Amino acid sequence: MTLSPDARILLLTRTIRSFSDGFVSVLLASYLAGIGFSDVRIGAIATATLLGTALATLIVGAVTDSLGRRRVLAYATLLAVATGLGFASTETFVLLLMIAIVGTLNPSAGDVSVFLPVEQAVLPQTVDANRRTRLFARYNLFGALAAAAGALFAAVPSLLDRWYGWDQVDVERAMFVVYAGLALVNLLLYTRLTPKVEVERTGGATKNAPLHRSRGVVLKLSALFSLDAFAGGFVVQSILALWLFKRYGLSTGEAGVIFFAAGVCTAFSMLAAARIAERFGLINTMVFTHLPSNILLILVAFMPNLQLAIVMLLGRFLLSQMDVPTRQSYTMAVVDPDERAAAASVTGVSRSLAASGSPVIAGAMLGASTFGWPLVIAGTLKSVYDLLLLSQFRGVKPEEEIVKV
Repeated sequence: MTLSPDARILLLTRTIRSFSDGFVSVLLASYLAGIGFSDVRIGAIATATLLGTALATLIVGAVTDSLGRRRVLAYATLLAVATGLGFASTETFVLLLMIAIVGTLNPSAGDVSVFLPVEQAVLPQTVDANRRTRLFARYNLFGALAAAAGALFAAVPSLLDRWYGWDQVDVERAMFVVYAGLALVNLLLYTRLTPKVEVERTGGATKNAPLHRSRGVVLKLSALFSLDAFAGGFVVQSILALWLFKRYGLSTGEAGVIFFAAGVCTAFSMLAAARIAERFGLINTMVFTHLPSNILLILVAFMPNLQLAIVMLLGRFLLSQMDVPTRQSYTMAVVDPDERAAAASVTGVSRSLAASGSPVIAGAMLGASTFGWPLVIAGTLKSVYDLLLLSQFRGVKPEEEIVKV
């Protein structure tokens, strides 16, 4: 598939950002534990990052098309630089909590950032409708592979500690500076986007209100996506890493290898998702790949040893993210082009807000017991979401599926 220059830039920025998120999400729990924070405080910071992302995404949705998409991406990247430097410069809980709220840190392997709704709105403008899902699949493939590489990179602090005696906490702190440096690289890339990424304007103003014809559909989707995200908050990568540390005594390096393998499994499932969706439809692909992954997630908690738990986890990651490119493509397909930034923002806000409450609950659960209650709760709630999505939206088809029928 031939890509426009803007699409190539967005694929590259997604790759770099996901690599950063990949190592930070694995290191976050270890670093915070290393500077003396309790499980509840670790969960609270993970919650704060998601809550802050939700609020920032809401603001982005309101101002993106008036300020300009390129300008908003540049401002958000500067905030990412400040976030990395802030986490590297203090060990005070209150300050870290504040930075987590206003910053861009992501405790999850997936992209739940303020960048996502803007990039998600731009991507459909670079291809025709029949290739939209494939482009979103490639966008998420690059992100998943980069996140997997980032998870592997998270092993660096423990390896340097083991081989050279470097203090692991100090090296983990330095990794936040690396996070800031990579954000600067993305800032330079965003400056190369062309004016074509901006929303169409008439007489200097945007054509329509942020949401008009599709308001009801977007709100209904947002409610369902929030249920899925609340469930997912129980198993964000930082919390899942914490469970592996506590249940099996894994090191950060060992957890990084597991998440690398999981990320590779996730990455290539994205391409399969696009092909399955072309044959069976976006909603069917979202639901019938997600349900089995939820069952595997529940089974992880009951596995008697680490080896079986890893097998279940990898099986789960082979299926769990196939709904991501299909969900993004579906949302962009059922709204008008000038509603896309707002639709991506509203659905993103609902996901981030809903997910923000779960990590602190999961952290408290893991503080009380090493059993995988967060995994069981997440898998159960996600299954409820799948069934509701199927019942509510099976008949709402994108234009290309209607034409095919």
